[in-house]
Amino acid sequence: MKLSVIFSTYNSPDWMEKTLWGFHYQQYRDFEVIIADDGSTDETRERIQAFCEQSDMQVKHVWQPDEGFQKTRILNKALLESTGEYIVFTDGDCIPRNDFLNVHVQNAQPGFFLSGGYFKLPMDTSKAITKEHIASGQAFDVDWLVAHGLKRSHKTMKLTASGNKAKLLNWLTPTKATWNGHNASGWRSDIFAANGFDERMQYGGEDRELGERMFNAGIKSKQIRYSAICVHLDHARGYVTQEMRDKNRAIRDYTKKHRVTRTLHGIEKAI
Repeated sequence: MKLSVIFSTYNSPDWMEKTLWGFHYQQYRDFEVIIADDGSTDETRERIQAFCEQSDMQVKHVWQPDEGFQKTRILNKALLESTGEYIVFTDGDCIPRNDFLNVHVQNAQPGFFLSGGYFKLPMDTSKAITKEHIASGQAFDVDWLVAHGLKRSHKTMKLTASGNKAKLLNWLTPTKATWNGHNASGWRSDIFAANGFDERMQYGGEDRELGERMFNAGIKSKQIRYSAICVHLDHARGYVTQEMRDKNRAIRDYTKKHRVTRTLHGIEKAI
């Protein structure tokens, strides 16, 4: 099954490059990567070109001018460039473990989308990870992470669970299986039927709203947060405002109340 992997980035070339190497070392190989670039400078483009000289991975760079936080708009542009029948979404600050795409493929099922999570790393640990640590798997090894700044806690179970234990934890977790932009996947036909992301939305639940429209259309969700593993690199969020959150909350409330299945502000714009 051909996959399209879409991840967003904005002026974070170091983190983006680590994400790219995470996909370079995937066990599953039939996929393309589409980088949804929300207005980065030339350094990001140059890093992508340098990576492509070292990797045989299919990489597309979709860019738009910097007009503030417009993630939903660039994700829709990336969707239009996708060719896979199944689409995996993550972010350019999340490094996937080498079985990440295998898990999404193995759990893909008609009528469902998949909901994963991430494991947050502190800044010192995020900086310490190199291409070599991603290739060896040390970037996902709890002992190595603790030795490089991570505080050990019960949350590390997300990195150590496997097989039936991971399946049990997926079933037991109280976390709802929502559409999470850092780790979610679904059928291209379902995403396009919903008309992609609502471009009115900025930061704050903008990914989840797509999943809520899919729920309204009868699509169900499956939890894979303990199976599809990625580590989240630390960063600031200076672009977030309460106004964004309030606006997005109002749109999501409308989507739920009126059982909206297709946005008028998505891939195909309202006339």
